[in-house]
Amino acid sequence: MEVLSTNDVFRCFLFYAVTLVLKMFAVAVIVGQMRLRRKAFANPEDAVRHGGLRFHREDPYVERCRRAHLNDMENILPFLFLGAVYSMTGPSPGVARLHFLVFLLARVLHSVAYLLAWRAPTRSGAYILAQVPCVSMAVQILMVVWPYA
Repeated sequence: MEVLSTNDVFRCFLFYAVTLVLKMFAVAVIVGQMRLRRKAFANPEDAVRHGGLRFHREDPYVERCRRAHLNDMENILPFLFLGAVYSMTGPSPGVARLHFLVFLLARVLHSVAYLLAWRAPTRSGAYILAQVPCVSMAVQILMVVWPYA
């Protein structure tokens, strides 16, 4: 727990990391709720429980929600690793907070745009914006560890 008491950047990162994980959980719940509302189940046993095998099917909106969740996992998990390591490299607290905030806001925008099927290029713009702090953190981490490679 010493890292938590001495590293303000890591504590800041934890706030954004937990917020992102909660957002990811929320999207997962949305997927489940849409499966129930639209009676579109991925597994036959679930379909039987909720009305019969005819509900073992795909639904375009359920698939959209599922893709939004998969996209979260593909992007938030690397951020969690990069942000944790970046926090230990001694970055400026203000710059680090900006990295974390930009990523969070871009991912929230991305999810909303995905779930509500907003017109292009909102979703792709949010995706690109979220990649900027990740690439920045990765480059800064590599610059710190380069002498040890």
